[in-house]
Amino acid sequence: MLRIHFTTEDLQRITLVQHPDPLWEIVCSICRLQDRGGAGTFGAWRRSSAGEMQRHGAAHRAASMLRTLVPLGPYFPDFLTPAISSPDLATSVDRVLSTPQRRITAELQMLGAATPATSPFLADLAHAGAGALAALKWALVTYEKTLIAPVWERLSSTVSADIALRARALMTGGTEGLLDSLRPMAQWESPVLRVRYPVDKDLHLQGRGLRLVPSFFCRREPVTLADPGLPPTLVYPVDRSAGPAQDVSAENLAGLLGRTRAALLASVAVGNCRSTTHLSAAIRVSVPTASQQLAVLRDAGLIVSRREGKHQLHSVTPLGLQLLDGRAISLAGHGGSLREPHAF
Repeated sequence: MLRIHFTTEDLQRITLVQHPDPLWEIVCSICRLQDRGGAGTFGAWRRSSAGEMQRHGAAHRAASMLRTLVPLGPYFPDFLTPAISSPDLATSVDRVLSTPQRRITAELQMLGAATPATSPFLADLAHAGAGALAALKWALVTYEKTLIAPVWERLSSTVSADIALRARALMTGGTEGLLDSLRPMAQWESPVLRVRYPVDKDLHLQGRGLRLVPSFFCRREPVTLADPGLPPTLVYPVDRSAGPAQDVSAENLAGLLGRTRAALLASVAVGNCRSTTHLSAAIRVSVPTASQQLAVLRDAGLIVSRREGKHQLHSVTPLGLQLLDGRAISLAGHGGSLREPHAF
């Protein structure tokens, strides 16, 4: 059991990350490669990843290197998941590489104590060996490109749906409503959040607040940083029933709309990424590509757009919601074309 102790100030300093965190998704997904639980949720991804690693030696090498850093056990180094979050992988990796060497060495020594097995890669990293940081960068980027990127659109839409769920809880119940929405994996009993956790531990926030990070690849139990002196962070498994997490996914609509348009429609629907710039970052396409595909959705009557200052903001229409809910898959009564305009 993890007990997180709040003060009044802490309740005013809770933050909810508004995008998937690529580094936390990498770390949690490495754990999913090493356990066999959650077959219904992660089985297909494990099988496709195994095939990718068999076909491409680079993917296998990257995963093997990262497994030594993130074993399935009680500890992995905190420096892999910096406190400042970015949806951009390159920015996030640069923050990892900027970690002071003394901290890297200390955390790798803790890893060695918790998991005695070592590797030349870890030894080089711990002793600032030539090329060690470059090797870490290569492993993170290659792993994400080969094993995470293929499911990023579904991951992003599922995380977005969870964020929308938490935002609604915050609007209707305040910060205590947000914390209470984490049931059953956590229970809010003011002033303590009791979290399902593999070890017994207390975390006193002491006015620092708490950063909540929803994760697609986190399973069953939330995760926190090992060092209590770091900015308090709680990574938790997304609520996959947080409608429209299942229906609002690129997988369900890709055959009809195409993967990019399906992902854009899903992201618009959950309501936390509404500008063209934010939407392009959320599904990892360029702004011009997002703008072009949003125009197709708008012409089809699935979204509406309005100008607000320098930004164009997008909202889903009733037809778009019906399509996402599976109630209007046939477009025959609406002109039969995704480029036919519809009025409401």
